[in-house]
Amino acid sequence: MDAATAPTVQEVLYEVDSHVATITLNAPERMNTISGPMLDELTQLLVRANEDPEVRCVILTGKGRAFCAGLDLRPKGEAGARLMSSASSPTNLNLRNTPPTVMHAMDKPIICAVNGGAAGYGMDTALGCDIRIMAKSAKLAAAFTRRGVVPESGGTWFLPRMIGWSKAAELIFTGRTLSAEESVEWGLASYVVEDDQLMAKARELALDIAGNAPLAVQASKRMMRMGLSEQFNDHVHHVFLQLLPLFKSEDAAEGMTAFMEKRPAVFKGR
Repeated sequence: MDAATAPTVQEVLYEVDSHVATITLNAPERMNTISGPMLDELTQLLVRANEDPEVRCVILTGKGRAFCAGLDLRPKGEAGARLMSSASSPTNLNLRNTPPTVMHAMDKPIICAVNGGAAGYGMDTALGCDIRIMAKSAKLAAAFTRRGVVPESGGTWFLPRMIGWSKAAELIFTGRTLSAEESVEWGLASYVVEDDQLMAKARELALDIAGNAPLAVQASKRMMRMGLSEQFNDHVHHVFLQLLPLFKSEDAAEGMTAFMEKRPAVFKGR
C-alpha cells in the first residue's frame, strides 16, 4: 500500500461514555507534539464536547509516554526536529479558534489526565484545564525561555493567578521542570497517582462531576471565569442573575426533592 492509499491515522481521538467525553492526543511516535492540523482537530472536538448536551465533563489526555511535548515545529516532510527558521515562522495567527481560547470559553468542566511530560504548549494546555491529575512519571516543563520564546498559549496569564507572582516568575524565568509531586506542592495539580491508575482516577472524578446538575456546574464555571476580572459587587449581581433561571429548572426541583427524600438526585440538564 503506497502513501496515497494508506489509511490516515486519527491524531485526536474522541469518545463519550456516561456523560463524559474523553479526548486523547494520539501522536505517541512524536510525543504528541501538536501540528497545525492536530490543533484544528483538537479545537473542533473541544467545541463538539461543549455543545453536546449529553456531555457533562471532559477528560483530556495523551497516548504514549508524553501528554504533549509542545508544538510540532519540524518542517513538513522532514524527520528531523530542528526549529523552523524565522523566515518560515507565522507572523499572523487567528487566536480566536485555537485550543487555549476555546478551552477558556468552555462551560463544560475539563480534567487533564497528565499521562507524561507536558512541555511548552503542552504545559499551557494542561494549565488551561480546570483540574489536573498527574501520573507519577509525569512532569510540567516550562521550557519557553530556554527555547528563546514566551509561554505562547496562556502560561503568563494562568501561572500568576494560580500560584502567585513570585512562584510564577521563578518558574517562567528559569524554565524549570516540575515533577508530579512538585506540581501538586506548587498548587498546579490536584492529585498524583500511579501511572496505571491515572485514567481510573480521572474518570472517577469526571463521573462525580457528571452526576451533579449540569446546568449548575456549567453556571458555576462560568461565574468563576467571570470573577477573574470583576469587582465583588458586580460579581455577586451576576451570580444572582444566574440563579434566577436555575431556580426555575427541573434539575433544581429534582435536587431539592431528592434532598428531602434522602435519595440520589437524577438530573436531566433542564
